[in-house]
Amino acid sequence: MSDLVAYVDGGSHGNPGPAGIGVVIVTPAGERTRISKWIGRQDNNVAEYVALLEALQHAVAMKARSLRVYSDSQIVVKQMLGEYACRSPRLHSLNWTCRKLARAVDFSIEHICRENNREANELAYDAVRLRTS
Repeated sequence: MSDLVAYVDGGSHGNPGPAGIGVVIVTPAGERTRISKWIGRQDNNVAEYVALLEALQHAVAMKARSLRVYSDSQIVVKQMLGEYACRSPRLHSLNWTCRKLARAVDFSIEHICRENNREANELAYDAVRLRTS
């Protein structure tokens, strides 16, 4: 088991519109896993949650001991920290699923500015532009 760090981002062209996610997962040895997926027509907040979900699923599959997540989505970070309630029906199930998966690892999440999340942002953008999965 290892400690993982993940940078996550999701975005859409239009809100809602064609959407994609980008995830960069880094091991203690510096190995990077890059995930870029097109997720269909969604809004920005759904895309941000799907990116977090992807990172959590990866950590659980890898039997990680801990997962430290960095995201430029204030709403996702604050909802996952319990600072904001999740009242949106379209986000509620994603929030619930992410919270459940987060209990399987030593989980933390922190907000970072977009400039510090460039690689994940580019992967999300590429997924939309190229419609890759």
